[in-house]
Amino acid sequence: MTAHPTKADALSIAQSAKLKPISEVAAMMGLNSDEIELYGSSKAKIKLGVLDRLATQSDAKYVVVTAITPTPLGEGKTTTSIGLAQGMHHIGRNAIVALRQPSLGPVFGIKGGGSGGGRSQVVPMEEINLHLTGDIHAVTTAHDLLSAFMDAHIFHGNELGIDTTRIELRHVIDMLDRSLRHIMQGLGDPESNGQPRESGFDISVASEVMAILALCKSLRDLRERLGKIIVAYNHQGEPVTSEQLRAAGAMTVLLREAIKPNLMQTLEGTPALVHCGPFANIAHGNSSILADYIGIKSTEFLITEAGFGADMGFEKFCDIKCRVSGLKPDAAVIVATVRALKMHSGRYKVVAGKPLDPGLTREDLGSLEEGIPNLIAHIEIVRRMGLPAVVAINAFPTDTEAEWRLIERAALEAGAVSAVPATHFANGGAGAADLAHAVVTATSTPANFEFLYPLDKSLKEKIDTIATQCYGASGVEYTQVAEAKIESYTEMGYGNLPICMAKSHLSLSHDPKLKGRPTGFTLPVRDVRLSAGAGFVYPLCGNMLTMPGLPSDPAGAHMDIDENGQVVGLY
Repeated sequence: MTAHPTKADALSIAQSAKLKPISEVAAMMGLNSDEIELYGSSKAKIKLGVLDRLATQSDAKYVVVTAITPTPLGEGKTTTSIGLAQGMHHIGRNAIVALRQPSLGPVFGIKGGGSGGGRSQVVPMEEINLHLTGDIHAVTTAHDLLSAFMDAHIFHGNELGIDTTRIELRHVIDMLDRSLRHIMQGLGDPESNGQPRESGFDISVASEVMAILALCKSLRDLRERLGKIIVAYNHQGEPVTSEQLRAAGAMTVLLREAIKPNLMQTLEGTPALVHCGPFANIAHGNSSILADYIGIKSTEFLITEAGFGADMGFEKFCDIKCRVSGLKPDAAVIVATVRALKMHSGRYKVVAGKPLDPGLTREDLGSLEEGIPNLIAHIEIVRRMGLPAVVAINAFPTDTEAEWRLIERAALEAGAVSAVPATHFANGGAGAADLAHAVVTATSTPANFEFLYPLDKSLKEKIDTIATQCYGASGVEYTQVAEAKIESYTEMGYGNLPICMAKSHLSLSHDPKLKGRPTGFTLPVRDVRLSAGAGFVYPLCGNMLTMPGLPSDPAGAHMDIDENGQVVGLY
């Protein structure tokens, strides 16, 4: 394997890349020059009108990349997605990769998605990691416009009778500014500044507007979904929506350009669709349906990524995104690393910003074998959805052949089609050629894709199904607040919505300290929230501790903190 590039190498690699004109990349997808809008020479937006022309084209194989339960460092889903798309071209197949756009917050680039790394990146790196084409700014503006409409409505007489103690909508900004997490607004002259009340700022990718943009199927669908956002409740306990505030039309205008998917390229000139960036916790953590609609008609293999592990973004990809889109995946790739599986033995800790324990970088078949049940659990989740599973072993220079063979043997015994070491970080597409062959084989026979639960089950039945069949819980325990919210949402007509579980991504359970494959635990649901416009209910699981100064609203950034006060996860 070529020497593993460092972070400094990755930047140098990205900045020295020889890019194709983006019009040439569009032509590789079969797009006409009048179907794209250029943003300089390295990126473009794709007009939605292309969907009408592409409607008669056959669908590509649809491959979703997920992972085992990661360490706080991440295990390389984005890099593997990009490397796999490049690897397809190395074996003579056409592919497109579809990714989320990274966010500036909560800490630069920490949100899922991103530009990849090493020799498997989307470029220009500076563009994808900063403003790109302004989509996140548009989401921020549309969200805060709605907030301004609400405050103006209250100031000018409150005709809708909004209960100012039951306002659901906060403000958003695309960075984690501690001073804005929890604020008092409306201070000063009430004649000019309105009624003082507590509020705060969340990061833009946590906005329901972002989730809506990622799930809409057309401009009309976007408009309808924006109108369903519940901003508050009135004094009778009835929801007040953005439609009632007459804000949804103006919000749609602000998002008129953002709805168009962005086209970029990888280091090797493979087309990359980078569009939307919903959180993979309180939202579904997947790139846009519209990008997938275009990509699946423009290539042989469409590679997309789902945030966090198979218990999180992959389950939501299936039960939320695919329900809305109507698209059916053909296979799933599960990214695993030797170091993460060793960590799941419980013998080692991985802390972001600190050197790795030396035990993680030397051959240790005993701890690896003890951590492999976590991989097996994720394979079983994928198989439960009726999809063939390919395990991609994201290779590091400290791995050994014996460790790879142990993972491969366990994966095959658990029902995976194959388990393949991949060196795409160091070697680009050539390092993912074997993985590409494995994915082609996995998609050669029809999948038996199915959802985990039917929508006509009750909200509690759907939550219980995810908890027991995905996480391995023995049952679910609800607080009185959660019970009351579930009853209220059901009475309001939202009982048939899918579930978007918000829990720690650092464990199959709700508790980040429970590594490997925990069993026999009870999943605590402490609260339940509603995203009526996006179209899902999100339970808040476990004892997620907010960062200092952040109120309990889950749309901000959160820490998982261990018994010693050490931050072990940020989301």
